[in-house]
Amino acid sequence: MSGMIGRKIGMTQVYTTGNQAVPVTLIEAGPCVVVQVKTRKRDGYDSIQLGFLDGKPGKVNKPMAGHFAAAKTSPKKVLREFRVEDASGFSAGQTVTADLFKPGELVKITGVSKGKGTAGVVKRHGFHGGPATHGQTDRTRRAGAVSSGSSPGRVFPGKKMAGRMGNRTFSLRNVKIERVDAEKNLIAVKGRVPGAATGILTIHKQ
Repeated sequence: MSGMIGRKIGMTQVYTTGNQAVPVTLIEAGPCVVVQVKTRKRDGYDSIQLGFLDGKPGKVNKPMAGHFAAAKTSPKKVLREFRVEDASGFSAGQTVTADLFKPGELVKITGVSKGKGTAGVVKRHGFHGGPATHGQTDRTRRAGAVSSGSSPGRVFPGKKMAGRMGNRTFSLRNVKIERVDAEKNLIAVKGRVPGAATGILTIHKQ
């Protein structure tokens, strides 16, 4: 199995054998249920669809209710697909837990960053703003000129300007797993991960 779905709990710290404090993020990794198995012969590629967090039966439509019933599992709030080399060893209804990971492994974690709403260039891109003296009265946090007049006479795509900040899919690679508690389905990874507490994450082996 190449990965699984998790939910961010929050940050804390753990101590190494050398009594050094390491900041970590606690992630509730599973349990995930195999909802669908895709094979190369039938679907053109091998992958496993996992479901995470129980949902209410009345909140799913009839096609999805039949999808979960075929896997003999309750409706799930989150579905993610993971590519595998060979899907023949998996079956619908199988449970995947946090013992998939081992301390010391490096993983890639993907989540949605915190949404900050519409932000100016100082907050969004770190601009220092205009001078506060010498005739300036209302340009302290403005961006300044964004293009020239006659040539090229337009703003180039990708120009750093004010706009929506955050709320985008973001990935971190080479994140080290510090602790694994298989009984509670908890893993502690070094450093921070994208998103707010209770945010959904996908954890991929590298």
